[in-house]
Amino acid sequence: MHGSAEVVVVGSINVDQVVTVDRLPLPGETLIGTSMTLLPGGKGANQAVAAARRGAATTMIGAVGDDVHASAALPLLVESGVDVERVATAEGPTGLAVVSVGSDSENTIVVVPGANASVDEEAVARHAEVVSRAAVVVLQGEIPVSGIERAARLATGRLVLNLAPVVAVSAEVVRLADPLVLNEHEGRLLLELVAPEAAERLAGGDASDDAAVVAELRGLGVASVVLTRGAAGALVSDASGSWSVPSPRVRAVDSSGAGDAFVGALSAALASGSSLLEAAQEAVRVGAYSVTTTGTQPSYPGVDDELPSTDEQVTAIEVRA
Repeated sequence: MHGSAEVVVVGSINVDQVVTVDRLPLPGETLIGTSMTLLPGGKGANQAVAAARRGAATTMIGAVGDDVHASAALPLLVESGVDVERVATAEGPTGLAVVSVGSDSENTIVVVPGANASVDEEAVARHAEVVSRAAVVVLQGEIPVSGIERAARLATGRLVLNLAPVVAVSAEVVRLADPLVLNEHEGRLLLELVAPEAAERLAGGDASDDAAVVAELRGLGVASVVLTRGAAGALVSDASGSWSVPSPRVRAVDSSGAGDAFVGALSAALASGSSLLEAAQEAVRVGAYSVTTTGTQPSYPGVDDELPSTDEQVTAIEVRA
């Protein structure tokens, strides 16, 4: 890679086995699927593709296995312009996500880490220079905690920490995030993990009060928080204020990967100099676009694609951090 990357994504690379069904099965139930497709995925790779397609110079740091699935994991990264020079090949299988998608676009996902388990502290340290000079570093929860924490501490640019899934990172690393990006469920889980007293306060109040979750997360000392809420959009809070950002209304076909589309677009916009609010306004539109077709990476828009819009306005909200 020559020069500085705008966005460096340190994270997971998977192959997604996507099965479509009329409805998601109940525990112990067997259903007949309507189709099965193998697609490239992994939260890290998804976010890298989304960032690159939104115009950011993007580098991926991660690993694939030495199995037959490795060749299926990388093509869309390369096609989207992501630098994959620092994607290692580890012994064993490539990460696999088994995704079931119902006719209502809801999904269930089971992830087998495979080679992603090798992206630990030592692996990340080999790319310290690249991580430290990035304008934006993006992390998720699908690699070992030691790798997440090492990358977070190496970052000198803006750190987008998307703890999905929620893993046991230290409160110190959480406070390095700017922004911390979580959905409404993950926000509550993280508080249970790093701030049990804050989780108890939430339990005693309105269980649907997402603004209270944002307030408690900001109260940990996090500079900025973005709480995604699916079709309801996102809550955004930083030193300049707090807002509810509405999402466009679209006909959803497959919601898998929408959160990654949001994070990648948010990161690209931040790297280009947008404010957090401006970046979130674009990211909700990218996320909405992504649910209108099947799959994760193939559904992400490029800079020339027309994004859906909404007539609803951004509204200021009260967050007492």
